[in-house]
Amino acid sequence: MNNLMNFYAKSEFRDDARRVFDEMPEKNTSSWNTILSMYAKQGFVDAAHRLFREIPERDSVSWTAMIVGYNRACRFGDAVQLFVDMLPERVLPTQYTLTNVLASCAAVKALSVGRKIHSSVVKLGLSSSVSVANSLLNMYAKSGDKMTAKMVFDRIKLKNTSSWNVMLSMHMLSGHLDLALAQFDRMDERDIVSWNSMIAGFNQHGHDAEALDIFSRMLEDRSLKPDKFSLASVLSACANLEKLRLGKEIHAYMVKSVFDMSNAVENALISMYAKSGEVEMARRIVEKSGTSNLDMIAFTALLDGYVKLGDINPARQIFDLLMERDVVAWTAMIVGYVQNGLNDDAIDIFKRMLGEGPRPNSYTLAVMLSVSASLASLNYGKQIHANAIRMRESSSVSVSNALINMYAKSGTINDARKVFGLVHDNKDTVSWTSMVIALAQHGLGEDALELFEKMLALGIKPDHITYVGVLSACTHIGLVEKGRRYYDRMRHTDKIEPTQSHYACMIDLYARAGLLHEAQRFIENMPIEPDVIAWGSLLASCRVYKNVELAKFASEKLLIIDPDNSGAYSALANLYMVCGKWEDAAKVRKSMKDRGVKKEQGTSWVQIRNEVHAFGVEDGLHPQKDAIYKTIDKIWKEIKKMGFVPDTESVMHDLEEEVKEQILRHHSEKLAIAFGLLNTPENTTLRIMKNLRVCNDCHSAIKYIAKLVGREIVVRDSTRFHHFRDGTCSCRDYW
Repeated sequence: MNNLMNFYAKSEFRDDARRVFDEMPEKNTSSWNTILSMYAKQGFVDAAHRLFREIPERDSVSWTAMIVGYNRACRFGDAVQLFVDMLPERVLPTQYTLTNVLASCAAVKALSVGRKIHSSVVKLGLSSSVSVANSLLNMYAKSGDKMTAKMVFDRIKLKNTSSWNVMLSMHMLSGHLDLALAQFDRMDERDIVSWNSMIAGFNQHGHDAEALDIFSRMLEDRSLKPDKFSLASVLSACANLEKLRLGKEIHAYMVKSVFDMSNAVENALISMYAKSGEVEMARRIVEKSGTSNLDMIAFTALLDGYVKLGDINPARQIFDLLMERDVVAWTAMIVGYVQNGLNDDAIDIFKRMLGEGPRPNSYTLAVMLSVSASLASLNYGKQIHANAIRMRESSSVSVSNALINMYAKSGTINDARKVFGLVHDNKDTVSWTSMVIALAQHGLGEDALELFEKMLALGIKPDHITYVGVLSACTHIGLVEKGRRYYDRMRHTDKIEPTQSHYACMIDLYARAGLLHEAQRFIENMPIEPDVIAWGSLLASCRVYKNVELAKFASEKLLIIDPDNSGAYSALANLYMVCGKWEDAAKVRKSMKDRGVKKEQGTSWVQIRNEVHAFGVEDGLHPQKDAIYKTIDKIWKEIKKMGFVPDTESVMHDLEEEVKEQILRHHSEKLAIAFGLLNTPENTTLRIMKNLRVCNDCHSAIKYIAKLVGREIVVRDSTRFHHFRDGTCSCRDYW
């Protein structure tokens, strides 16, 4: 009967085996073990456990069968616990019992139990068993006890390939690639696992060229053929190095050898093509195999490929077809839209994610806060902040840093400060840098530098971006000497090589302070050519200080880099007109017209009740235009009574004074302010955004308007924030 039951069990006729078992008039321990082993090996571990509890006399085979069943079902904790329960029963474990329970200990890193098993191994005299020794070695290696693993390895007299492979894997996992390579080179015999460990290890640690070198060495051994693990790692290395030709050769090998591609190989192949610029080939593979097996690495590679092409719609189609969209997929899709400048689509898909997708993580929220920052949408940013609080993600470093940036770019520097203050022990370099830059942009240069000094005192190392903020702070408040000292500290103390941004800050620092020749000398000593921003800063200051020759030189250099830069033409023409060089100004205007360069029009906008209202100069399209013009005309009269004098010299046309005043009165930021005053409650802050630098006349007028209406008016122009309160500006008229 036992033999008949064993035949049915091993032939997977489970019901017949059970029927024989149930009809047996007498059952011995072997009968129970046969049916128990059948259930355990076939994955019915709960049924096996019920039988296990009914066995009158459990022997070593009974306990081992149950441990093996749990181990195969990946219920490693149950396997370990069962072994612990077995010890008081005084049942001697076999080698098979020990190797299985040690595998479970390795899987759950149950080091304390593993050490007890090691003691049992020594007492039972099984230390010389290679399979048991390898299991111990594997358990120590995967549980993180590398010293004991090394000791066990050294004591194995007859090491087999598995022994060496465990050590290779341990060194690779801990990042000791040199030790792994040394061990690998010492091996007399290597199997496919040995080669795969080395290839995958190098690939996973970013040493893709070394991974390909090991693969090349492997191909020299004709007794071995690459398997799915080899090819997945090699294709991943090809993807990272964008080695399209080699990737295609591997693909051709798989096709010729009728290679049965696993999900991992297929996804690696998709990633390789997508990262190497063959996005359509990657898409064809997806269409052929379907999206059910598409992993997130392959999807994000495909998405990134379409983002680079500027066409995100195919990626969205694949996203919509994904059977299971986890938080990584949703976030990748949002990032794709953001990188393509499609902020509205990013907002739409985030709303959809909140409704039907997984819970956003800190990275998702940080990305959405960056969208709010780029749109300067305070209301939407506050909604994301509320979501982050509800999800208990507001204190994470990435979300906190994004909140600082969002509030700063939306014009609420005090809220940015509050968030920074709430980040206690989690402040990293990015947190400090974000706050330094925010304070600098809002005209609070002294506060920015004070915070930077505190950062240094706490031993937090600044990076190159921190110094951009510090030098900008010095620039905005005219601290030339301090700026020089910080620039020298960056280079000599913190050993940070200056970038174009640092050079541009230094040129701007000198030029704004009127030290134009100092700025020119700095440019002449630079190891690289200045960029558009640097020449633009110098040109703008030349206009302020009426240095025609240097302005001409700066504009020529700027136009070599960017021939269609309308700002360079306008700045030079305006300078000529201010200096009375009307013919030269006309030549610049004609050159601009002949080249087809159009002047960038000034636009200002204000967001009220989640709706953005944009205005241009002399804007006549807004539904409330009559009320807006009536309001600004009234304000104009009132602020002139208060002492405001229009800067009609800034109107570069030969017109009557009255006409010049009308043009100035109807500048875009003044219209946006009038609209804001009409549509917001009294005593609330107005936040206006502008695409260009605010002009002298508007800057002066807004100081008077803020005093007249008793409100704070925050204006963000192309370079900084201006906080107008009670007749003054945070920039102290130095901008």
